[in-house]
Amino acid sequence: MSVAIRVIPCLDVSAGRVVKGVNFLDLQDAGDPVELAARYAEQGADEVTFLDVSATVEGRSTMNDTVVRAAEQIFVPLTVGGGVRSVDDVARLQQCGADKVGVNSAAIARPSLVSEIADRFGAQAVVLSLDIKRSPRTASGFVVTTHGGRTETDLDAIVWAQEATERGAGELLVNSIDADGTKNGFDLELVAAIRAVAHVPVIASGGAGRLEHFAPAVDAGADAVLAASVFHRGELSVGAVKAALRSAGHAVR
Repeated sequence: MSVAIRVIPCLDVSAGRVVKGVNFLDLQDAGDPVELAARYAEQGADEVTFLDVSATVEGRSTMNDTVVRAAEQIFVPLTVGGGVRSVDDVARLQQCGADKVGVNSAAIARPSLVSEIADRFGAQAVVLSLDIKRSPRTASGFVVTTHGGRTETDLDAIVWAQEATERGAGELLVNSIDADGTKNGFDLELVAAIRAVAHVPVIASGGAGRLEHFAPAVDAGADAVLAASVFHRGELSVGAVKAALRSAGHAVR
């Protein structure tokens, strides 16, 4: 039996507002995070992801109040990331209403964080968020970045994805910084490369612009597709994306 492909709107949040740019730069206000998340839930979103894009850069914890408000109004799973550095941070976010927690920069700095969270809360609670750029400096041609894409590491993205799943990450959120906000389509080569080493669900992110972009990401190995600006600006709806996936032969909820 085919597993249903999930459609996940993503809300990048800074200073309590949803923001969106291109290649993680020139961020512009896109609205209230809870209002937008409620709209997407009504449209049939399978999950909603909140990413606090300035928490790590500013050295603070993520947006508790926003998560509480969202959990009170939205009855689909919530993933929250940004500024998560410890199991205590995860416990706090779960108390606020998060179902899953995304980790990125802190896990790269201290990989044991992934296993610590998985051991305490279960692998299903850990989403490894990967902000990836193409680079000739790694064997795979893909390098991991931190701090909202601002800092490039020496870490091969494919190697790190495999290590993190072995440490207990239950899901991989694979975001192409090169494709982010361009609306030219997902980085299918990147999705396929991650799929080849991952035994956990893969979420494709970065580059969605038209309905025909989503099915190829699933064909490349994605278990879920994530988008932001096309939803925020009303260019596409969750229902339209699901219809396009269904027409391409993929099961959706």
